[in-house]
Amino acid sequence: MKVRTNGIDLHYVVEDRTGGTGPWLTLSHSLGCNVTMWDDQLEVLATRFRVLRFDTRGHGQSDAPPGPYTLEQLAEDVHGLFAHLGIRRTHWIGLSMGGMIGETYALAHPGVFESLVLADTTSKRPPNALEMWGERIRIAQAQGMQALVESTLARWFTAPFRAARPDVMARIGADILATPVDGFAGCCEAISRVDLAHRLHEIRCPVLVMVGDQDHGTPPEMAREIHRNLPGSELVIIPDASHLSNVEQPELFNRAILDFLAVHAPAGRG
Repeated sequence: MKVRTNGIDLHYVVEDRTGGTGPWLTLSHSLGCNVTMWDDQLEVLATRFRVLRFDTRGHGQSDAPPGPYTLEQLAEDVHGLFAHLGIRRTHWIGLSMGGMIGETYALAHPGVFESLVLADTTSKRPPNALEMWGERIRIAQAQGMQALVESTLARWFTAPFRAARPDVMARIGADILATPVDGFAGCCEAISRVDLAHRLHEIRCPVLVMVGDQDHGTPPEMAREIHRNLPGSELVIIPDASHLSNVEQPELFNRAILDFLAVHAPAGRG
């Protein structure tokens, strides 16, 4: 389904096996992915939650206008989606870019998130961020997304997993390839300017910070910094996983989020 929000058509999917009684839970994907990135989480979540997935501006079946985009703009896209669905409170799980959007939204709209999971993400750009993301934008614009597929898969997954699961590499590679260049470039501009570390203490909902132990894009030290800046947050390091930890180690990822949500979204509280 699609909704007109913040000047674009945003694609979303709702999975609900609770008969409308479960609490809302929103899933926000990584750069270069789409709603299908969360397929390994749906079975364990949809029986207890009304699960909302959406394609971020510039991705999947959502509009991809020329950028640059900002994280504030991406968060306001979500705000319009929530208004359309009548969502006043929701849990949020965001990975990489989805985590940055979640941080931005939580700060702009306090009180909406009942809990927040920040997986394989950051709250502060590294010193070389503009140069690094600028180079990836130039490659995409000059050569197309195909030129970025192999290097991205190498960053997102460990070598043993890439060798063992060519089916997953083909699926995620196809998602990267299908990402519109304008959408990729627009979101690269947004995440290259993330600068929220100094405000994280303002977030009041329960937070779980997660990261793959071999994530080189947003390494464990970035997760530890988020954890330090969020008093009372929990930290989980997922072994034998790189950047898309929810895909590479779905059982461990799912166990961690279910343990967290069992405390902060107990059965019967919708």
